[in-house]
This record gives sequence, structure tokens and C-alpha cells, in this order.
Amino acid sequence: MNTRFRWTSIVTLAVLAALSSGCTLGGAAAGGVIGNEATNHSVAGTVGGAVVGGAVGYELGK
Repeated sequence: MNTRFRWTSIVTLAVLAALSSGCTLGGAAAGGVIGNEATNHSVAGTVGGAVVGGAVGYELGK
């Protein structure tokens, strides 16, 4: 299986899980994965994605 396709599938599932659960933790996890992949595995991108994803998950969970 193509590595890019596999990661795209994982990211898509993580985003859908975060949106369906609407919680801070799920959003942070999904954001961290997306930030990690979008910035070629940089630590800053992972942390930034987790922060943004957590904020989105918190707002969706209200």
C-alpha cells in the first residue's frame, strides 16, 4: 500500500473521529497528526496542530 495513501487514510479517520466525538482530547489528537504530517514531522507543527485541534474540539463539544 502506498505510504501517502495510508497516512491520508489515517488522518481522515482521525479528523472524522474528532468531529464525531467533539471533545478536546479527540481534536488535539487529530490536530497533532495533521500538524505532524503537514509539516514533514516537525515538533512545532505537531504541537501547533494539537493546540489548534484541541481548541476546535473544545468549541465543538460545547
